[in-house]
Amino acid sequence: MVIKDIWYLYIIECKDGKLYTGISIDLKRRIEQHNRGHGCRFTKFRNPVKLVYKQIFSSRSEALKREAEIKGWKKDRKIELLNNA
Repeated sequence: MVIKDIWYLYIIECKDGKLYTGISIDLKRRIEQHNRGHGCRFTKFRNPVKLVYKQIFSSRSEALKREAEIKGWKKDRKIELLNNA
């Protein structure tokens, strides 16, 4: 039996209202990293962050494709996605 990993695409809102999009296999741990200032440069000084959106994928490749798509959007389109979720 093959157990596939579950990959999460996530969007977090930083304390300054900016949105960050990323992927992770362990969403809880990744959000904790962002809140400790160890997630990435973008969120290092923008914590605390809160999870505002997540989407599940069965492969890293699928999650990366969706991440690239969303990162190409303007903020208003991302907010529309959040409002329709």
